[in-house]
Amino acid sequence: MKNFLLVIEYDGTKYHGWQRQKTDRTIQGDIESALSTMTGQNVTLIGSGRTDAGVHALAQTANFKCMTRLDAPVFLNGLNSMLGDDIAILECREMDATYHARFDATLKTYIYRFINLPVKSAVGGRYAWYIKKPLDISAMNKAASLIVGKKDFKSFEGAGSPKATTVREVFSAEFRECNDGLICFEISANGFLRFMVRNIVGTLIDVGLGKTSMEGFKEILDSADRTRAGITAPAKGLFLKDVSYQDLSSCFSSFESVGCKRRSIPFC
Repeated sequence: MKNFLLVIEYDGTKYHGWQRQKTDRTIQGDIESALSTMTGQNVTLIGSGRTDAGVHALAQTANFKCMTRLDAPVFLNGLNSMLGDDIAILECREMDATYHARFDATLKTYIYRFINLPVKSAVGGRYAWYIKKPLDISAMNKAASLIVGKKDFKSFEGAGSPKATTVREVFSAEFRECNDGLICFEISANGFLRFMVRNIVGTLIDVGLGKTSMEGFKEILDSADRTRAGITAPAKGLFLKDVSYQDLSSCFSSFESVGCKRRSIPFC
């Protein structure tokens, strides 16, 4: 039995999220189908976490186990030849039997992209939320600082996916202004609730537009009441940037990784 790590980049526009579904097309479903074709087995792909419909990834991590003589280069080349243009396997590596993409993950980082200009962008709009009115980035960063630390994020949890605990630890959360009206919000945490990033972003936008004060944002955070928070930001602006592991090297097998350096579309 071999255990392989995949690093996956994808454009989630045409997909109904990461998780396999019976009827709708998903990232996990497409990759599992290709793996099953290559191995002649029913292969289960374990992702570091789920991304919602329309959300993208620059470096999602996942692992799968199967009885096979195939090695990492064969899987890398074979999967990339079978998958569509909107999914790319950036790296494939054979791991030891203990590695688990989800349970071993210690830190995840997401980026949310905005375009803040008087006129919309015809080219960049596919991967960013267009907001016409000027945003107060300084006020948004002050409010964002309130979510750093170990806190209850129930106010920003999406409906329909209750967790045993809604407490998460956020290590950093910051807005950065870039060229040509591009604004990026980057957030890192030990884990995220369903829609958590998009709900936080939607609420912070209200701060940037002057609809919610810093004190009001804190009250929303402390209330544990989703109905008091802002709208859910559109999926198209959200990217899973990276997944970190405390000591991934201890899980490496004797085989070398194959693939390329991780890529990205323009960010701050």
